[in-house]
Amino acid sequence: MVGKKENSVKCSDCLGREYGIFCDSTGDDLSKVSEHKIVNTYSKGQTLFVQGNPPYGMYCVSQGNIKVTKMGEDGREAIVRIATKGDVLGHRSLFTDQYYSATATALEDCVVCFLDKKFILKMVQETPSIATNLISKLGRDMGAAENRVASMSQKNVRERLAELILLLKESHGVVEEGRVRLDLKLTREEMASIIGTAPETLIRFLSELKKEGFIAQEGKVLYLVDEKGLVDFANISY
Repeated sequence: MVGKKENSVKCSDCLGREYGIFCDSTGDDLSKVSEHKIVNTYSKGQTLFVQGNPPYGMYCVSQGNIKVTKMGEDGREAIVRIATKGDVLGHRSLFTDQYYSATATALEDCVVCFLDKKFILKMVQETPSIATNLISKLGRDMGAAENRVASMSQKNVRERLAELILLLKESHGVVEEGRVRLDLKLTREEMASIIGTAPETLIRFLSELKKEGFIAQEGKVLYLVDEKGLVDFANISY
């Protein structure tokens, strides 16, 4: 599914630039990226790319949140990552010349820039800073994947849920009056998918964390109230 094309926004004015692979780019290099990128908007539920399809380029998230999911052999979908402003998508498949190993879907209205394969490969060859930032990004992704595997195999559901809330605090936390609002609305099914459990189990442990005073909920919005207490409660290194 293709998003709606938007008027081009200069990379120098992008809200996610300081977090992305072009953060060190200036002058002509940044102008080249601005000239070649295609800016699209995606509504909630629209897909950027689908698992099993060939890659034609790389996606840079300017605004919004995108879930990256993998379909298992049993037909069940698992969320492996939440991408936000400054993140890139599709880069691993692009450089390994493999089909997309996951599907990317907008969790809300998003603005995403697309760079075609030929152009991004040329930029990587000619611009050391972009190549270095991409290597760094791939390394961080690999580290996160390794941590996820370790968490799934070594920790119980309560610990995985606490860890998820703490990670969301780092990536989407907004400080409000002595507590932290998680500025990302995930359904209970989506949260359960991330930590590998059933929605009913997730709901039970969320209620437990609320009763203990570690988190609070207003409508569909979660707040982290006692970070240190949550870390101690979960018995994790953070």
